[in-house]
Amino acid sequence: MGINESSEVNNPVGGLSLVGGAGVVALVALSVVAVMTETWKVFVVGWVAFAAMAVGAYLGGRATATNPQRLVWGYGLASGAMVTSAAMFLVPQAIGIGGSAGAPQIGGIGIAAGLVVGYSGHVVGHRLTHLDLPMDVTTAQITAHALSAGLIIGLVYGSMPTLGLLLGLAIVSHKGPAGYAAARRLRRNGKPVSALLLPAAGVGITAIPTAAFPVPDIPVLNAVVFGFAAGIFLHVAMDFLPVCEAGSEIDEVCSLSEESHELLDQLRFHAVGSTVVGATAVVVTWVAVSP
Repeated sequence: MGINESSEVNNPVGGLSLVGGAGVVALVALSVVAVMTETWKVFVVGWVAFAAMAVGAYLGGRATATNPQRLVWGYGLASGAMVTSAAMFLVPQAIGIGGSAGAPQIGGIGIAAGLVVGYSGHVVGHRLTHLDLPMDVTTAQITAHALSAGLIIGLVYGSMPTLGLLLGLAIVSHKGPAGYAAARRLRRNGKPVSALLLPAAGVGITAIPTAAFPVPDIPVLNAVVFGFAAGIFLHVAMDFLPVCEAGSEIDEVCSLSEESHELLDQLRFHAVGSTVVGATAVVVTWVAVSP
């Protein structure tokens, strides 16, 4: 079921923007560094994040109608996978490392700090959308989010190289639907979708160099780092939970009408189902790949 856009842009994708091109060049250059230092996991995670957002942005920029069910399932699968991955792989590490230092609560402090910082950044970022700034706020917000996420992913994998790829891939699983939704907003504003190549490359741009400089092997510090990472990713995951309410992002991106209450009610079931499936997929995959 598609929802038609009220306005059309002759060139929805637009030419290659300077910031988008710069992001791709930076990622390619840093990928050479990743190959030389054999930081393969962040290399893979960075390029998967790039491909997911780039494809999502391309589809969002070219679409003339938005399928709300597909968008809800994209968000739900991604957020369910992120919540489960953070809870399974990062929270136990934070508490366990804190316990080895004699105070498992230290890991809990890191988790709380990550949640609070994530929430604070989201609120401040939303405030910027109401200011008249000489920049595209949508691209700036998503770029800041991608760079910070890459920084944390690099720290986590640099400090604990035994962590599997499943964590990183699940953490960046939201890049596809996020790119799609951002492209729809840019298209409605008549701006080039190719600018999203910068945030698409953002995870790799910060993750690759950060992984080369791991956190010192100090249990208290590592407990805080893993806890903070868990808190940040839990916040992001909950922020991407599909909210099917009037005025929500699903409502905004799909351009639903005021008479769409019945459709929103149907979408709520899709939201719950997609989140459960995303969470279950991570557990099943972990069981399948575990020795």
